[in-house]
Amino acid sequence: MKTSNHLHTEATEVLKETSRTFFIPISLLPEGLKEGVGSAYLCMRAIDEIEDDPEMESSLKIQLLSSISTILKEDDPREQLNELLKPHQNRLPEVTSRISDWVIYCPEGIRKEVLKSTSIMAEGMAKWVEKEWKITNEEELDDYTYTVAGLVGVMLTDIWNWYDGTTADKNLGIAFGRGLQAVNILRNYKEDETRGVSFFPEGWNLDEMFAYAQRNLELADLYIKDIDNTTILHFCKIPLTLAHGTLQALMEGKEKMSRNDVEDAVNKVVGK
Repeated sequence: MKTSNHLHTEATEVLKETSRTFFIPISLLPEGLKEGVGSAYLCMRAIDEIEDDPEMESSLKIQLLSSISTILKEDDPREQLNELLKPHQNRLPEVTSRISDWVIYCPEGIRKEVLKSTSIMAEGMAKWVEKEWKITNEEELDDYTYTVAGLVGVMLTDIWNWYDGTTADKNLGIAFGRGLQAVNILRNYKEDETRGVSFFPEGWNLDEMFAYAQRNLELADLYIKDIDNTTILHFCKIPLTLAHGTLQALMEGKEKMSRNDVEDAVNKVVGK
């Protein structure tokens, strides 16, 4: 078994490689909270890579995601996860093939809640792969964005409470995740179209998706209002501020925020 220092270093490296958005706020968290949020992100990113793999056949995605969902309900899922993924290691990214490491990286006191949210997410992703991500109305869009991002808000709210008793509204936490995901959908919809996928409900245009993202980001603003812990508040405000900025840029016809705008937004949040 890897030492905790080794695992921390490797988890940090994999996190840096897989998430430009969340690496910065996670790196600013104190010991304990950093491992809790970092491991949770890595577990969820591990299954997200399966769902998003453009080369993997749908039947294998469904089988892997459904199996992971079931295995994560076990008291110690590491051995079964390794057995499940070992035959596919050559085609899986490191963040996915090492999900058992991220399980043990997670602090024991919050591990059960992190694995529960990841399990629900994996089951939901398998369902959406089977449905070929066909979204017909806003209710289905809500279901999809809950599965892939709203659950992140639920899990983070559990982590805040575990860490120091910080309380926040889980329903607003779901909106926090939904808002970030809606902005991602808007950022990537042209690329998604090239692979035959659209996350817009039938009949929706850009204006309606802009409005959906804005509604959820406004609820996300309410989510962070009651958070007193400055470190946790900064963690939430960084991606939320970037989401607001990105949405504004997209509504102005730009592809994304400029690098300088991103740096300025982050510095403004953390008081630099």
